[in-house]
Order: sequence, then C-alpha cells, then structure tokens
Amino acid sequence: MTKDMLTRRTFFGAAAGVSMLALAACGGNGGASDSAAPAAGDGTDPKGEGVMTYADYMAAAVDDEVVVECFVQDTQSWWEDQITIYAADADGAYFIYNAACTEEDSAKLVPGQKIKVTGYKAEWSGEFEIAEGTIEFEDGSTFISEPVDVTDLLGTDELIEHQNQRVAFTGMTVEPSTDPDGKEVAYLFNWDGSGAAGDDLYFNVSKDGETYSFTVESYLTGEDTDVYKAVQALEVGQVVNMTGYLYWYEGANPHIISVEVAE
Repeated sequence: MTKDMLTRRTFFGAAAGVSMLALAACGGNGGASDSAAPAAGDGTDPKGEGVMTYADYMAAAVDDEVVVECFVQDTQSWWEDQITIYAADADGAYFIYNAACTEEDSAKLVPGQKIKVTGYKAEWSGEFEIAEGTIEFEDGSTFISEPVDVTDLLGTDELIEHQNQRVAFTGMTVEPSTDPDGKEVAYLFNWDGSGAAGDDLYFNVSKDGETYSFTVESYLTGEDTDVYKAVQALEVGQVVNMTGYLYWYEGANPHIISVEVAE
C-alpha cells in the first residue's frame, strides 16, 4: 500500500541535534445510539469471533488484514469523509489512520466508545497503524486509558513498546527553540517556525541532559484548546509535566494533549 505524502498530517523534518518526540464508511449495530449509557470498564471486554488480541495485531505482518476491537480515546478533526482515531484496549493502543466516516458518524466517536475496526496493518516511518479501515460501533462497556509515565524510558529501546499509548512525561525542562529570525523562543509554529497560529506547535524539553522535541498536533488539539494555549504561554526554563499519545515518526514524536507547569 502507498500513501500520498501530501495528505500525511505529521512531521517530516528534524532539527539537527534534537531527538524527535513528536476509514469505507462508518457503520455498525447502533452501539453509539441514544440508549442508556454503557458502564465504564477496564478495557478487557472479551474479543468477538475473528477479532485479534493486541498481541495478534502486533505480530501481524505489514499489509496483512487485521480486525481489532478497541475503545476510542481521541480523534483528529473529521475532513473529507475521513477521520483518524487514537484507540486503546487494556493491552495496548492503536492508531487508526484516515478511516472513512460520515460527518454524522464521526460525532459518535466519543472517548470511551467501543468500536470494531477492519483494515490493513501499515507502517509509516516506524509508526504501526491501521489503514483503509472500516468501523463498526459496538455495544459493551466504555474504557478510557490511564497515562503510563515513560519519562525514564526516553532514549531507550523499551520506549517503542508503548507506541500509541496514552503516556506521561514528568519533570522536564523547557529548552529554547530558534525561530527563522534567529531568536530563541519557547515554541515554534511548525517544526521549522514557518507556520502561524493554528498550525502544529513544536517545543523542546530536556531530561538528564538530553533534549527532545514534542508536538501539539493541531488536527487533534487546535488553537482554542487548553494545551495549545498552555504551550504558547511556556517560558524557557520552566519545568513541566505532560501527557499525550506516543506517536512515532523516525523515533518518538508524541502528540501532547496536556501541559502543566510544575510548582
């Protein structure tokens, strides 16, 4: 399978010396209807017939057909009858790229909603994902994952074991970025400072002498969100705690969804 690089909504460059941390139509059985809200669960609902476990999914080869049941954690903005989903179950997480979906059904993809996804396993610069997916809404419990603190795994081979999971980074220090005018700033619009308000934000943070670049993905959390505003308010030297989804592009490239300045 191939992908049009012009439509790929992620980072395609790297600053020298800085490690980068940065669906067929929806359908189903009406599990997202306006009936009584399902109970919160722990993500361990039994898998249906023909559905893979997370281990099965990870063991599948690229281009194999895959079928998974999982729970929506977040979505990027719907556009042109497609939507990208961050999903998880108790054992791991899934990045479902550009699943075709009507605008009406996209509104049902709320955090916790259980879905069944049939598609093909794909790989993009180290990121494993489900492409060309179809989505079915399913009944059952809801599930919202808890962040796993991976701060101590930065720079290790173990970090990728948490790919696409909701993760936390704690006690990291904001480091300067250099804008196109050569000025040191706390963040950039786009990876090279070429953007404007509303574009992705990139900012540098360090831990134990190593510096990493983190991303606020504007299709996930736009300029009106708390995290976007929080990054715009950062100052070099502040110590911050963050959560996000451990996306991968030529290395860890987390999509950050919350930033708090440590007291």
